[in-house]
Amino acid sequence: VHAARDQVLVKATQAGVCFTCHQDKRADIFRFSTHPLRTGWMACSSCHNPHGSVGEFNLIKNSVNETCYTCHADKRGPFLWEHPPARENCALCHNPHGSNNEQMLTVRGPYLCQQCHNANFHPSGFYDAGNSLPPFATGGNMSRMVGQNCYNCHVKVHGSNHPAGARLTR
Repeated sequence: VHAARDQVLVKATQAGVCFTCHQDKRADIFRFSTHPLRTGWMACSSCHNPHGSVGEFNLIKNSVNETCYTCHADKRGPFLWEHPPARENCALCHNPHGSNNEQMLTVRGPYLCQQCHNANFHPSGFYDAGNSLPPFATGGNMSRMVGQNCYNCHVKVHGSNHPAGARLTR
């Protein structure tokens, strides 16, 4: 069925064949943050089985997370303290085909975090005045910096085994 040098069988040219139909995915790979499809380091078949699968979206594994873990095993765990959305579905926070936000996030921080997290005991406001920040972070510019991105302190968003505990901090 396939020719000797069929473009769909060559990793570097496979995406071009897939994009003849999946033009929205083609647009995604030209965004700021993407998987290396344009460079040919990765092919559509790295995640998808074009002949079908038991998983959704014709993924090579049974779920989105299992497929992501084939390359991102460090995000799998097991973690003593897990972040439930990361355990449930990577696509809740990441767009696997590409995004204009770093790390292929669907929304940039802190907006992404604040879709679920909004607590009075912690500075959930984007420009908190510093009234509930840790003692080392009080004062003008530092409180604004912390308010701009949750990842400044909560770096282990997928899960952690660190003694800092369930706050997923350093």
